[in-house]
Amino acid sequence: MDTATCAAPTPARVLDAAASGARIDLDEAEALLRADGADFERLLEVAASLRDEGLAQAGRPGVITYSRKAFLPLTTLCRDRCHYCVFVDTPGQLAKLHKPMYMSAEQVLTVARHAQALGCKEALLTLGDRPEDRWPAARTWLDEHGYSSTLDYVAVMARLITAETGMLAHANPGVMSRAELDALRPVAPSMGMMLETTSRRLYEEPGQVHYGSPDKDPALRLRVIDDAGAARVPFTTGILVGIGESLHDRAESLIALRDAHERHGHVQEVIVQNFRAKPGTAMRDAPDAELHEYLATIAVARVVMGPRMRIQVPPNLTDSAELELLVRAGVDDWGGVSPLTADHVNPERPWPQIDQLAAHTAAAGFTLRERLTAHPEYVRDAATWIDPALREPVAALADPQTGLARAGFAPSEMAAARRRVQNSADSRETSTTGPVSERIGADRLSSERRSAVGGRVDSLRSLNDRAASDPLSLDDGDWEHLLLATGADLDALAQAADDVRRYTVGEAVSIVVNRNLTTTGFRAMRVADPATFTLDDVAAIAADAQNLGATELCIQGRVPDAADPAVYLDVVRAAKAAAPGLHLHAYRPQDVWDFAERSALTLHDALHALREAGVGTVPGTGVKVLSERVRTLVAPGDLDIDRWIQGITAAHRAGLRSTSVLFYGHVETAAERIAHLRTLRAIQDETGGFTEFVPIPLPGGDVPLVTGRSPLDEHRAMVAASRLMLNGSIRHIQIPWTRMDRATVAALLQSGGDDLGGTLLDGRVRPQAGIEHGHELPLTDAAALAAHLFRPLRQRATDYTEAGR
Repeated sequence: MDTATCAAPTPARVLDAAASGARIDLDEAEALLRADGADFERLLEVAASLRDEGLAQAGRPGVITYSRKAFLPLTTLCRDRCHYCVFVDTPGQLAKLHKPMYMSAEQVLTVARHAQALGCKEALLTLGDRPEDRWPAARTWLDEHGYSSTLDYVAVMARLITAETGMLAHANPGVMSRAELDALRPVAPSMGMMLETTSRRLYEEPGQVHYGSPDKDPALRLRVIDDAGAARVPFTTGILVGIGESLHDRAESLIALRDAHERHGHVQEVIVQNFRAKPGTAMRDAPDAELHEYLATIAVARVVMGPRMRIQVPPNLTDSAELELLVRAGVDDWGGVSPLTADHVNPERPWPQIDQLAAHTAAAGFTLRERLTAHPEYVRDAATWIDPALREPVAALADPQTGLARAGFAPSEMAAARRRVQNSADSRETSTTGPVSERIGADRLSSERRSAVGGRVDSLRSLNDRAASDPLSLDDGDWEHLLLATGADLDALAQAADDVRRYTVGEAVSIVVNRNLTTTGFRAMRVADPATFTLDDVAAIAADAQNLGATELCIQGRVPDAADPAVYLDVVRAAKAAAPGLHLHAYRPQDVWDFAERSALTLHDALHALREAGVGTVPGTGVKVLSERVRTLVAPGDLDIDRWIQGITAAHRAGLRSTSVLFYGHVETAAERIAHLRTLRAIQDETGGFTEFVPIPLPGGDVPLVTGRSPLDEHRAMVAASRLMLNGSIRHIQIPWTRMDRATVAALLQSGGDDLGGTLLDGRVRPQAGIEHGHELPLTDAAALAAHLFRPLRQRATDYTEAGR
C-alpha cells in the first residue's frame, strides 16, 4: 500500500481534491476545519468557487437569496432545557409576564396581516418541543381550546395564515414523527429543525448544553431529518458552532447531513449558526464562537455539501462589517429576515434592514434576491415536493421562470391568492375523509375564522382587537374612544398594545449610550458661564463622551444670532474629528431652516452640507402637536407646522432618518393627538424615515384628557394608543424616562413601550446646561429596570442596529 495514501489528510491535499470535484470524507473534513494561514485562505477560495459554480448551475449566477418573513413565536413553552436558550419560558414566568401559554388565532393573524402589508411571504412558526409533555398548564390550554396536541395547533395556525393572508408557513416545531410530518405537509411547504450537533457527549454528560433535553438526542434528530426526506418535505437544517462540540463533532455533523440529503434530496439549505452567549443562561459566560473557526466551518460546509447546496448564515449574528467575510466563505443565502418582527430566539441581535443587507451583499459583489420559504429548486418541481393543497398559493407568490419570489408582488395580488385559498379551504372543511391535515381543526378553523378574521367590527370583536390587527380600519372617533379609556377598558387597551409590542419588536428593552449638547450655549470666545461652550470644547466633549462609552452625541438648538451660521457645520466637524466613531444625531428642522436661511442655502443644500460634515440622523423635535391652534397657544416660537413637515420630509429624502415626538398634557384635544399620529403615519408611508415615536408629557402640562384620570393612566393611554395606531408604520415606542419616575416608566414599558431613549451622560466636560442635564440613566440601572419586568436590555445604536455594528 502506498504510504502516502495512508497518511493523515492535510488541508492542502484535501483542498486539491475538493477543487477537482472529489467527495470529502469525515477525516478530510476535520482536517479542513483545522486549516490555518495560507491553507485557510485557500479554503475560503475553494468554497467560494464551489458556491459560484452552484449558482451558475442553478441559473442565478451572482445572486444571494433571503426570505422576507414574519417570526411568530407560537409558544415559548418547551420540554427541553438547553443551556444557551433565552426563548423558552415556564408557565410561572409567563404568568408574571402576562403572556399567554400559546398565541391566540387573533394574535397570530394580527402579526401575519401586518407582515403581509410589508410584503412578507413567509410566516416562520417557531416554538418549543412538545410542551404538553412537561407542563400540565400547556395540556390544559390545548384541551380548553380544542387541540389534540401542540402540533395539531401548529397545523391549524399554518392553515389559517395561508387562508387569510396568502403567506406561506415554514413550520419549525422541533422533533416530529413521520405521521406528524405528513399531517403538516399540506399546510407548510417547507419545514425545519436544526441538527445542531451529532455529539452524544453534549447530550448525555451532566452539565453539558443538551443534558436533560430529550429532543436533543442526535440519533432522534437525524431520524426526523431522514423521515422528512421520505415524506418529500423541503427541509431546513444545520449546525451550531461553539456550543462545546469538538472539530470532529462538527465534521461528523456535516457528513451526516450530506448523507441524509443524498438519500432523499430534500435538504434545501444547511444553516451554519454561530453561538452567541446570552445573559441569564447557563452558558452566559461562555465565549462566543470565534470568527476564524466560524468562517472555516462555513467553508467546510460548502466543500462537504457541494456546489448545489444552499449554505445559509443568520446575518444578525455577525457584525455587519464582517458579512463580506461570510460571503468569501461560500455563503449563498441569508435566511429569513423580517421588516416587522424581532428575532425572538436572539432578541439582542436585531435583523439588519433589508436595504442595508442588500448594500452589504452588493459590496461583496453579489445581488440580493428574495426567495420563498421553499427554495426555487423545490418550487419548480412542485409536483414532487409541494403538497397539492399548497401548489396554488406557492405558485401565486413564485416567479414561474426562476422559482424565486415574484418581484414587485402587490398586496392586492396576495389578497386575491388568499381568496382562492379561502374558497379551496372552505370546500375541504366539509369533508370527513382525506389526509389528517385536511381534517384537523376544520370546525375549529371555521369558528376562529368567523370570530377572529374579517373586515370591520362585528359582534365578536372588540375595538381593541381591531386596533391591534388592522389599525387603518379605525376612524378618528374610534381612536379617540380608545385614548379616553379608563378602568378595565384602559387595562385591556394597554394589554393589547403590549401584546402587539411583544409579537413584533419583541421583549428586549433598548437604549443608546449618548450625551446631549445644546447649541444655544455656543460662544465664539470662552466666558465664565458654565452653561456655555466654545468650538474647542466641542472636541473635548465628543472625545469625553466616546471615552465614557457613548455611541451617540445628540446636538440640537439654534446657534445664537450673533454667531456665524457656519457654526452649525463647525460644531459637527469638530465633534467628528475628535471622535470619528461617534454617531452625530444633530439639528431639528427648526435648526436646519435657521442654518439654511442665514446661509442663503436651499433646504436641500443645507441638509446636504450637514450630511457631508458628519450628521448621521436628525432629531424630530421642535414641535409640540401638529396643530397651528396648539402651537399658537403653547409655543408660538416653534416652527410653523407646515415648515416642520417640509423640513422633516426633506431630511428623510436626504437620507437622514429621524425621531418623531408628540408633547401632550396641555391644551390639545384627543382629536388633535389622533390627527398628529395620522400625520406621522402619512409621512412615514411617504419617506420611511422615522425610527421611533416618543410621546412626551409637557413639563408642567398635566391637564388630563379625562377629568379625574390619574397621571399614570394618562400616560398609559397615550403610549398604548400610540403603539396600536402606529403599528406597521413606526416600529419603536420610546418612553421618556426623564419626565417620570421609574415606576411609571416600568408601567409604560408594559403598555406598548420598548425603548428608553438614551442614557444622557453628563460627562466630565462643559457645558452644564440643557433640559436633561443632571439626569442620567446608567446601563446598570436600565438593565435592572428591564430585569424587573423579566425582559432583556439591549444596547442599541441610534438607528436601532446593534451598538458598534
